[in-house]
Amino acid sequence: MAQTDVDSRNAQFWDELCGSGLARSLGITENTPESLQKFDHAYMGMYPYLQPYVTDEDLAGRKVMEIGLGYGTLGQLIASRGCLYHGLDIAPGPVAMMRYRLEFLGQDLGDRIRQGSALEIPWPDASFDCVYSIGCLHHTGNLPRAVAEVHRVLVPGGKAIVMLYHRHSLRQVIQIPVRYVRDRLSGRRRFASFGEAARAYYDTNAQGEAAPHTDVVSRAQVRQSLFRQFSRVRIDSQNFDTYVLLRGRIVIPRERFLNNLARVLGTDLNIVATK
Repeated sequence: MAQTDVDSRNAQFWDELCGSGLARSLGITENTPESLQKFDHAYMGMYPYLQPYVTDEDLAGRKVMEIGLGYGTLGQLIASRGCLYHGLDIAPGPVAMMRYRLEFLGQDLGDRIRQGSALEIPWPDASFDCVYSIGCLHHTGNLPRAVAEVHRVLVPGGKAIVMLYHRHSLRQVIQIPVRYVRDRLSGRRRFASFGEAARAYYDTNAQGEAAPHTDVVSRAQVRQSLFRQFSRVRIDSQNFDTYVLLRGRIVIPRERFLNNLARVLGTDLNIVATK
């Protein structure tokens, strides 16, 4: 698929806010401050390991950018830490949501929340002390270029805090192939190819359609290729799936795997890289 097609499809697909499925499960139908607080509480309850990537950083007075804004939970947390927050998303919906959230923080937004591509970040070289991108860059269609752009806009000594999907996760290695074969054998062929079915295991919209593009990476790829231009790289895997076995008679919640098996075979690679 041509890059222009990926960009166009991403802008359409991600206009439905990432996290909309969680919002629907919570019965959230409007974006009041109370509803967003309810969403944020549930989101951070699902991904408790994300908060320290914000609260453990000294962001006060720093210029910080987030790429991939979604429902805005992490962005609002970052912006509340006393930094000069900037946001970038390829779709208009997340941009509007982040602007809406930051109005409640009383921030003068100017043009700091922009619609645009991570492959052509619309800020000059060495603009930011820290760049966050949780679960976004692997959807761009050109992951090496996206990481290079993050490196470009960081000041020397600046940090990139990035989540990418893990090639060697239990989901990727076992669950997705098993599920695909099982569905094919049973005659359920919702997706035209294995690649599309795999993408759907990670991200779908309200219509059940898979994200247009998804990359998965290994730790070695992160260190030896994608982030090799950074001076220091730290990687931690997290996130896991809930397992339902014996037709529902045994349910093992995902929380039991966090901070143990998820640290080895987790779905996500959380990367902290210093320029």
